[in-house]
Order: sequence, then structure tokens, then C-alpha cells
Amino acid sequence: DGATAPMETGPPPGTPSCSSPSHLPAAEDDFQFILCEGCRQESPNLKLLTCLHTLCLGCLSENKPIRQCPVCRTAIPEASGIPVMDNVLFTSLQAKLSTYRKIRDSDGPSCSRCRGESAMVWCSECEEFLCSKCFEDHQWFFKKRSHEAQKVEELRAESAHRFLEDTRKSCNLFCSRPGHSNQGHISSIYCKKCEKALCCSCALLDSQHAPFCDVRSETQRRQEELGTMRRELKQKRSSFEATYAALQDEAARLEGAQREMRELIRQRVEQLVRLIRREEEELLGLVEARQEQGRRELTQELQRVEGVLRRMEAGERLVEKMSLYATEQEVMDMQPFIRDSLEELQRLQLPAAGDRAQPGDLADCRARLQAL
Repeated sequence: DGATAPMETGPPPGTPSCSSPSHLPAAEDDFQFILCEGCRQESPNLKLLTCLHTLCLGCLSENKPIRQCPVCRTAIPEASGIPVMDNVLFTSLQAKLSTYRKIRDSDGPSCSRCRGESAMVWCSECEEFLCSKCFEDHQWFFKKRSHEAQKVEELRAESAHRFLEDTRKSCNLFCSRPGHSNQGHISSIYCKKCEKALCCSCALLDSQHAPFCDVRSETQRRQEELGTMRRELKQKRSSFEATYAALQDEAARLEGAQREMRELIRQRVEQLVRLIRREEEELLGLVEARQEQGRRELTQELQRVEGVLRRMEAGERLVEKMSLYATEQEVMDMQPFIRDSLEELQRLQLPAAGDRAQPGDLADCRARLQAL
């Protein structure tokens, strides 16, 4: 711990400033990744899934089907469908960006302690805005601790990226022992055995913790380990991207083949319909021709039979009248002629049912229709 009171520190010389304080920071658009990937809203309850997607409790509670990531459909191992791991990084960034918005607000933030005066200083350790009077009390109270404080005016000129970088550098790691984090025990030692950060008191008084290393070297090692894994993942991702592209090409090929087959089916069906329509016209024409032929044949047969009937009626009537009214001379003169005519009528025979032509026979039409 430092023995002297900290001085107010501003941005290092040469730091480029953002837009003027009256403008909203355009760089906040770069932090859309801290939003819930389901509802795209800020939430204090962000959960990190094993597939590394981040969702809020609201989206996870409404998720259907449960126990499945709604983004990539990866299974959620917890039976409730709610992961236990909080995304503390995104939640912290949301809180810091909220602080940054207060700084960039046209009215400026008010003092977090007295609530009445306008804030002049921001203490990143206490995460408080302080007026000049409260800042003096703050400096006296924390005179043995190195709390970094910056003027609100200087912070207002910074970009969101720079503000988050500064708050990250000034953030301390507290002892993992229960109760010590609330008492402000800053950790500088890492126990490799229990894999926890410890303050100097816990490291010296508890002999069970060993071996030790500097907590900053451990965080650096973990960052390097994640960086190595990220590079390896990037290499592996290229192969997955190639496979994904090949699958997309296959899907496009299948889609093209489907469209081609649909078009071919449509053309063939249209061709078949045209053929059927032509066949329909031919069959209807054939039926009409057969019907017309049948009508003519029936008319002729009717006329012939009608003529025979009238001849028979005339013969019967003539013979009857001769028997009633003819003289002997008239019988002698007409009888041979009448007899020959009646003999001709008697020789006429009706055609057999099998020999008689069936007018309008549609058997060949039925056969063609069956074949069609």
C-alpha cells in the first residue's frame, strides 16, 4: 500500500480526445456485443452459456424448447435451462458505459455522496462521483491507499474505449477469502494449489496455501492461454468455414436441382396435358363421326322398314278391297301382278340380330380411352 495520498491523475499526454462534451459518443455502437443476444437489450442478469453465447434471464425463462441455446441450438446442461455462470464482463461493461453516459450528459453527474453538488471528480476505485468538498474528505479517509481519481471534465473528453481501458487498468483484485472482499483486502498473491487470489495476510498466516506466484503474472498467463486457444480456434474455424461453404454450395446445388426438376416436371406435364387435349379432341371427333354415321344408318334402316310396312299395308288393303269389290274380269287382269308383288314381300327377311350393323359402335373409342 502507498504511504502518501494519491494525486488527481488525468489522461496521459498526447491522448487524442473524442468529440466535444455536447455530442453523444458514437463509439458506443462498437459495444453492441454486451447486449443480450436474444432480445438485444441491456440486462443486469446476463448468463454465459457453455456455447459462449450470452442471454438474459428473461430470454432464458421464455426459451422454447428449454435446455437449448436459442442462437445455436447447443444443449444447456442445467436441468432448469438457466446457466450458473454470470457474464460478469458484459455486466461490468454495461455499468461502466452507464457511468460514461452520465459523464457525457449535458447536465453532468451529481455527487454520489452529498447528492447536491455537481461532481468534479470520478474515483474509479470507489466508483463514485465526488464534489470538491467530498473529494477532500475522500482523500483524507483514503490517504494510505492509492485511489486513482480523475476530473470529470477530462473524462468527458475521452472516448468510450479509452474510458473503459482506464477503468480496467485501475481495477483491483480482492482476496477470495469470505469476508475479506467486503473489507477491501486487495489481492496481490495467487495460490496455485487452491487456484485463488489471496491477500498478503492470508498467504502468510495460512500454511496450506502453496506454491505462490504474483497474481498479475497469473492473470497474464491466463490471458496468454486464452489468446493461444483463440489462435488455435481461429485455425480450426477456417476448416469449419470451408466445410460450411461446401455445405452451402451443396445446398445451393440441391436447390438448383430441385428448381430444374420442378421446371422439367412442369414442362412435361404441360406437354402431357397438350397430348391429352389433342387425344380428347380426336376422341370427341371420332365419337361425333360415329354418332353421325349411326344416325344415317338408322335413318336408312328406318326408311327401308317403313317402306316395307307401307307396302305390306297397301297389299293387305288391296287384297281386302278386291275380295269385296273386284269383278271377275278385274281379278283376272290384276291378280298375277298383285301375286308377284306379294310373293316378293314374302321373300323379304329381317336380318339376324348378330348380322345387323350396330350404328354408332364406340368400342374402338373405349379401347383408346383405356390405353390413354
